[in-house]
Amino acid sequence: MINRRQFLQTSAAAASVLAAPAFVRGQNLNSKLQLAGVGCDGKGFSDISNMATHEKAKYVGFCDVDLARTAKVKKLGPAVPIYQDWREMFAELGDTIDAVTVSTPDHMHALITLHAMQMGKHVHCQKPLTHNITEARMVRLQAGQSGVITRLGNQIHSHTHYRTAVAGVQAGAIGKVKQVHSWVGTPGHGKSFHISRPKNPVSPPESVNWEEWIGVAPMRPYGGDRIYHPWGWRDWQDFGNGALGDFGCHILDPVFSALDVADAPTQFKADHTGMNDEVWPAQNTVDYVMPGTPYTAGDTFALTWNDGGRLPSTKGSHLPSNEALPASGSLLIGESGSLVLPHVGAPRWYFAADASRPNIETLPSLNHYHGWIDGCLSGEQPTDGFDYGGRLTEVVLLGNVAVRFRTQTLQWDADNLRITNLEAANKWLTRDYRDGWELPALT
Repeated sequence: MINRRQFLQTSAAAASVLAAPAFVRGQNLNSKLQLAGVGCDGKGFSDISNMATHEKAKYVGFCDVDLARTAKVKKLGPAVPIYQDWREMFAELGDTIDAVTVSTPDHMHALITLHAMQMGKHVHCQKPLTHNITEARMVRLQAGQSGVITRLGNQIHSHTHYRTAVAGVQAGAIGKVKQVHSWVGTPGHGKSFHISRPKNPVSPPESVNWEEWIGVAPMRPYGGDRIYHPWGWRDWQDFGNGALGDFGCHILDPVFSALDVADAPTQFKADHTGMNDEVWPAQNTVDYVMPGTPYTAGDTFALTWNDGGRLPSTKGSHLPSNEALPASGSLLIGESGSLVLPHVGAPRWYFAADASRPNIETLPSLNHYHGWIDGCLSGEQPTDGFDYGGRLTEVVLLGNVAVRFRTQTLQWDADNLRITNLEAANKWLTRDYRDGWELPALT
């Protein structure tokens, strides 16, 4: 197994000769884009199997810390080598890899993605883009410096419902937007329902490399099946980001796209039902003050997030009083109408009595996975690359900083990456990295 020093020496040597991503250097558009997949089951298999349907995609390496979770990809590519350590895969396959899919728990996104981009690889990374805000900024900057094609794994970005809603809002269907509510029914510790570490943890199965799974996070015992791996990790603060991190980049994506949000909130605060030092709150509300855009009514607009089954009030909207809201989605309140956009559901438009009924064109779904591959082949960056995805992730994760300082309004200086009115909060913009698992410096 390759150690960190060997990997860094190998990747640094490779990066020194990479003037551009491997596929772009070759300029052979008849060749297949050669992919490596990190994370092979669950969402990882979904990503890999969808990518593999592109006629110009070819997987050359698969990696998963749990070898028992590689059975599906073995059937997909029987001759493709299987690795348990992504560093070993990167070092051994080197320039034969053109692009990488990263479908791991949140806490490992940044480390793998940064190394891949520094080696000149295009990257498709699952949402949220990173585990903390400093990582999101680093990944966004590195993507620009590396000149690679990137895409966030919020595949609903390409769905007909979300595309239609974005186009309708931008065409002025509800007028300038005054206020936004977004919510999800899932609770913050909704997958495993554990709120503290198991008292009698068990050892991992032989198929799992627990050292590699823990990665950048503080070491802890394996615990037991589904407590952390393979499903429960989203609940735990060391590994995931709760309901807000799990769904925020999905549900807020059409909001940010429709309103063309590019700037960070100026201030934000959270309230919730209580939390400990291990898992996220079961129910949570985050209020953001967002800078206005050409599609909003004022210099700022209010954006409120709810999770754990909390639903917003429809007061001030154009919805009938008896109109029920979906379990998850967004409500955009405009000057002449309101939009309810269910999570993966058709947009529902409501208009003021004296407002005209606009003709809203229904846009078709696009293949999110193929769109990224097409971008890698053509050199054209898709709309939700890491520049967009990094900014969206920063806003989402700021909510989880506010969660730690319940009901306190935090002032945000995005340019300097600092909370200006509460120094204690700045600790949560990053994390302490385990020895041997530190992030690489930007190149």
